[in-house]
Amino acid sequence: MALDVNKLLSEVKITHYDHDPNATAATDVGWVDMRDYGCFTASFFRTVGTSALTMTILANTASDGSGDEATIATKTFTAGQPNAVGDYVFLEALAQQIAQKSAEDGKAYRYVSVNLTLATGTDEGVVTYIQSKPRFAYDEMTADYIST
Repeated sequence: MALDVNKLLSEVKITHYDHDPNATAATDVGWVDMRDYGCFTASFFRTVGTSALTMTILANTASDGSGDEATIATKTFTAGQPNAVGDYVFLEALAQQIAQKSAEDGKAYRYVSVNLTLATGTDEGVVTYIQSKPRFAYDEMTADYIST
């Protein structure tokens, strides 16, 4: 008897982004809605280059990042930069941090994005978002994505 198991995929939403900004300016990776999640974790996996990285989680009042914005968390690389192909780092924020910042600023922050700055414009990586602690668990919150 074959089992069709989606235990982990019903408890987390995982999204991947190819990060190739061709710039050294701070770049938002992708805005996601945190309304129904308790935790947001992002990783950066280096695929090209060796330059320094700055990694920040931003919150915003608008789904496209055009609203009021606040910094929720920043990663300081004290043990060394992820500067070799295959290096990866993580940064996490809780929904409580977003709610606290909303209360402090009098804003309704709901959306988050990782914001990355690469010191060399030709550097690249893969960014993975993991939204966890859902308010409601579904059969499959993480689905396959295949472009056509």
